[in-house]
Amino acid sequence: MRWDDFRSSDNIEDRRGEGGGGGIGFPGGGAGGLGIGTIVVILIVSWVTGINPAILLGGAQQFNRGGQQQEQANPQTESRRRTAPTDDSGRFASKILGNLEDVWSQILPNQTGKPYTPTTMVLYTGGTRSGCGSARAAMGPFYCPLDKKVYLDTSFFKEMSTKFGVKGDFAYAYVIAHEVGHHVQDVLGILGKVQARQQQASSQGQSNSLSVRIELMADCLAGVWAKNSNDKYNSLEQGDIEEAMNAASAIGDDKLQKQSQGYAVPDSFTHGSSEQRQRWFMNGYKSGQTKACDTFRTASGG
Repeated sequence: MRWDDFRSSDNIEDRRGEGGGGGIGFPGGGAGGLGIGTIVVILIVSWVTGINPAILLGGAQQFNRGGQQQEQANPQTESRRRTAPTDDSGRFASKILGNLEDVWSQILPNQTGKPYTPTTMVLYTGGTRSGCGSARAAMGPFYCPLDKKVYLDTSFFKEMSTKFGVKGDFAYAYVIAHEVGHHVQDVLGILGKVQARQQQASSQGQSNSLSVRIELMADCLAGVWAKNSNDKYNSLEQGDIEEAMNAASAIGDDKLQKQSQGYAVPDSFTHGSSEQRQRWFMNGYKSGQTKACDTFRTASGG
């Protein structure tokens, strides 16, 4: 992918080095003490983002006990956080986010009539705080609708290579674009509507089905970005789409469950199967249109 000429985003918050955790690696370069309102909000966020609710509850519980004290305003810390990253993985994330901003700020108003409000990407190592609770590297990248930020431990790029066998800069860009896709859903008001529907869900399986639709839509929106970015900036190179397909396949619920327990349980899927994730990305890439990403129009979302 020709990303080095992309504009770097100003909406990067670099917290790496502030908390625990190892260094970055860029290949090739129970709820005791919490109010019921807090618990309900955390469960809703879990449904929407696919984050394990136990992790979010644990983070909120730690915060409630004072384990995460209210951060005092520190101009030096804020200035350092907003300094443009100079390392390979930081520059890559910043430039991909910059391109996502440039593309979505044009196509979202043109295709939906709604202006695009940029998200902020928080880079961290090991762990940090988010509006949705404690962020940990083991959670993988995620979008928090409560503070409108994307959280990324940049060591995830290395984990994609070593754990999932997925390599290539466009595979990593697809992951970032997927999370920004959740922000696009938030801007369009889709996440709020899904939250309301999930509150009324009659079973966990029904709630999971709604989560799958949201995740597949984010895959599709990543494809929409890729198509429009390539049309305007000639950003893709041979093999890039295959890299995205490999990534989508590697993180499909069916493949992950088979690797961890030897079999898949479709009713427990929260992100979609490998085939679904590949297909919805390609729906967005082939059309370049956000309207092609309506996963709620199909009978099963897939």
